[in-house]
Amino acid sequence: MSQIIEHIVLFKVKDDADSDKIDAMVNGLNSLATIDQVLYLSAAPIHRLSSTSAFTHVLHSRYRSKEDLSAYVAHPDHLRVVEATMPIWEDIMSVDWIADQVPRVLKPPGGSVTKVTLLKVKENVTDETKKEIMEVVKEESREISVGENFSPARAKGFSIGSVAYFKDLGEVEAHEELVKEKVGGYVEDTIVVEFLVPPPS
Repeated sequence: MSQIIEHIVLFKVKDDADSDKIDAMVNGLNSLATIDQVLYLSAAPIHRLSSTSAFTHVLHSRYRSKEDLSAYVAHPDHLRVVEATMPIWEDIMSVDWIADQVPRVLKPPGGSVTKVTLLKVKENVTDETKKEIMEVVKEESREISVGENFSPARAKGFSIGSVAYFKDLGEVEAHEELVKEKVGGYVEDTIVVEFLVPPPS
């Protein structure tokens, strides 16, 4: 496999949303894993969030190409789930990138923890500095995918994304936060999301 496209969507469901409708949203999103172009897809409530935005749920999926991602977005099943669940959304954002390397494990095991980090860099930051920031992000973990967003329309200005996996929450707790220390001066805003990978249905 020559490349992997990472697709992250963050949702904030309305405070007064019915719990049955929220469960139906998560189940509906996870059902999209059966679409042909999807290599991996997992949707879940956010376990821990570090952000000024109050997102509640996350979807992470992987594709072989931008064309496969576009086919997924246009797929009737995807459109049906979006239409059915949109009334309970208060906010949504998404970030897409080409992983700097093909992950060794395409489908993380159920019960493992996904950590997504999204960075909004300051306006005057050069492409060279963006590359340096991505190198620092990679230093955090061996099993990490990092890249620059190629879908700015719904990314709220966030331009660098990374996703890493851990065996359990204890391993995440022990994880050092090097990024802020080393490149904080170039970064305007950060969103860090952790969620448990649901067991396969």
